[in-house]
Formats: sequence, C-alpha cells, structure tokens
Amino acid sequence: MTLLVFAGVLLLAVLVSALAKRTILSTAVLFLVAGFVFGDGALGFVPVEPESSLVSSLAELALFAVLFTDGMRVGWGDLRTAWRLPGRALGWGLPLTLVITALFARFVAGLDWPSALLIGAVLAPTDPVFAAALVGNEQVPGRLRQLLNVESGVNDGLALPFVVVLLAVASGSRNLHLGQLAGELVLGIVIGVAVPWVAIRLERLRWFSVAPSYAPLNAVAIGLLVLALGRFTHGNLFLAAFAAGITVATIGETQRAAFEEFGELVAELLKLAALLVFGALISPAFIAEISVTGWLFAILALMVARPVALWVSFLGGKLGMREQLAAMWFGPKGFASVVYGLLVLASGIASANEIFHLVALTIVLSILAHSSTDILIARTFDDEPTPAWRDRLHAVRRKITGRGTRDPAA
Repeated sequence: MTLLVFAGVLLLAVLVSALAKRTILSTAVLFLVAGFVFGDGALGFVPVEPESSLVSSLAELALFAVLFTDGMRVGWGDLRTAWRLPGRALGWGLPLTLVITALFARFVAGLDWPSALLIGAVLAPTDPVFAAALVGNEQVPGRLRQLLNVESGVNDGLALPFVVVLLAVASGSRNLHLGQLAGELVLGIVIGVAVPWVAIRLERLRWFSVAPSYAPLNAVAIGLLVLALGRFTHGNLFLAAFAAGITVATIGETQRAAFEEFGELVAELLKLAALLVFGALISPAFIAEISVTGWLFAILALMVARPVALWVSFLGGKLGMREQLAAMWFGPKGFASVVYGLLVLASGIASANEIFHLVALTIVLSILAHSSTDILIARTFDDEPTPAWRDRLHAVRRKITGRGTRDPAA
C-alpha cells in the first residue's frame, strides 16, 4: 500500500509541477501532507514506525544520493571562482546558526547541552529546493542565487561530522570512542576520493571506451562502489558520498555532465519518498505532544537563528540590503535535516524522541513557510533594472541578426 500511495502522489506531483513553479504550491508540501494524511495518524495506508527498516534504509539511501549529487554541484573549481559570499555563509553562518539554535534548545526547550548542540547541528543545513522560485528566477541577482546554491550544496556535508560526533556524545560516554569515530570519518573521505579518481583514470586509458548510452551509468557505478566499500569497511557512508561527488565534479567534467540529469532525478525520487515517510511519522497525536516551549523553540529557530547568523556573517560585505534580507530568510530546513532527524530517532539515545519532535515541527513549519513565500519574494526582484551587460549583449545580437532597433527575443 505504501508503494501505491507513493506512485499516486508522484503522478499528481508530476501533473501539477508546472503550476507549482508559478504559485505557492510545492511538491515537497504535497508529499509531506500526503504522508500525514495516509499515515497511521489518519487513514493508516502508510504504516511506518520510527524503528522500522524502511525508515532507516530509505533515510540512508536518500541522504547518500543527495550528498553525492550535492558534491557534484560544487567541485573545487566552482568553489575557487565563487567563494566570497558562500564562504561567509559557510564559515560564519553555519556554525553561528548551530550555536544560536543550540542556545534556544537549551534555554527555551530545556534540553541538556549534548542534545541541544545535536539539534543545532541537525537544523543547521539548508535546502534550496524549498526556495526554488528564488533560486531559479533570472531576475534575482546572480550572486544571491549563487550564494544560496553553493551554500546549500556544501552545508549538508559540512554539518554531517558535527551530527555524527554530537550523536556519539549524546549517546553517553560509555559508547563514545573518538578514535574509532575519527577513523570512520577519515576512511569515508579516503574512499570518496580514491574510488572516483581510479574509475575516471581507468576510463581515460586507451584500452577502455564508454558508449554514450552508458555514460550516465559511470557515475552510478562509482556511487554504488563507494556505498559498498563504505559499508564493507565501516567508513562513514555520507562523507564518502559527498567527497566522491566533489571528486567527480573536480576531475571528471564529462562524467559530471553525463550524470547530472539522471542523478538529480534519482535523488529527487528518494527525497520525495523520504518526505512521504517523514510525513507519515507525524500524526495529530504527535503534534499534540509538543509543548508550548517546543513551538516557541521552532519559531525562534526559523525566525531568529538563521537571520542573526547571516547578518553577522555579512557584516562588512557588499551584499545589498534586499539581497541580504532574502538570504537571511531563505534558510529552509530541508531534506538533510529530515534525514538527520530520522537518524537521531533511530539511534536510541535518551532524548531521541524529544529531539525528533522538535526537529519535525521546525522542518514542517519551514517547508510551509519557505516554499509558500519563495515565489512572492522572487517577484520583488522583478523591478530590478536590467544590467548594462545584458543591454550590450542585446545590441550585439541585433547587429549580428540585422533585426533593426528592437530584438523580439530580448
């Protein structure tokens, strides 16, 4: 029945996808609401439990795919050419968001320090999917779109070590083996760099030749091999995925281009499936269990933590006020936070249930708020003057095409 529900909601999402890009409708909200409606709390067609293998397996695969494709979007060359604003957001904004969120969790929600820092790490990453109208609108200044894209593509992977370490700390000192944990993290990075490097070098040897129809499968094979080796050696799967994506983007531009569209579709399918399961875990009774201080924490985490952190990060920068306000608001808690929350829930730590309730509420409020306001705020940039370089480009086009004084395509 779960598969039937997913297939039906996926078809509906495809049918309304064009409408969703022009309005406040969001496919992410659609899957989240569908999970809520068809879950045990309502109709009961998607019966999932936090400790079920479906939740843990889907969370693992989805996060692996997302980190792999995220890494492919931000090769070292991309970071070198566009590091100033994203560097501020990542170097200052990410840790400040973590710390401010942890302070709210400690002094508003009443969590202990390990749990408070853990929830700060879980909620620190952002997701541009829930601000698609802003990121995809060419009228929005390019540096703002680039900032949001690069930041959200990198911060999932940067937040991961904090989540892993703080989850180990929150589990108690008897289960904390920092040497072993560090070894798993380092091994994951080594696997993520070595496997694609060897695979791409092999492809370039004269003895091998990849058929065009098989080109997208090259990155798939690399990803699967990284996943298998990570599981076999107990290296950290998620850091391995992120490192592998960055390595492919850095040294394998052909492989990156061949895999891009196919990889995005696979990652999107797994994302939507995880959102459906995530929504099914949330019921009216689940919401009722959240205290007033929990609601206050979620609101402060959205309305204060990210804006304050980004405001501090951009002090002395050259980002315009309108762009800065948009960047401060569009820090949606997206898919990485969903999966990190599921990992915490499945960990069995003493505060897992309380953390998951707070994380779930914050993510739901974020999805509803950010995915319904992106189109509205994107429209505020429609009155931006046309850049001079674009006018010059149109003038050159008119001269080349001989279309007179006005280019209809301009």
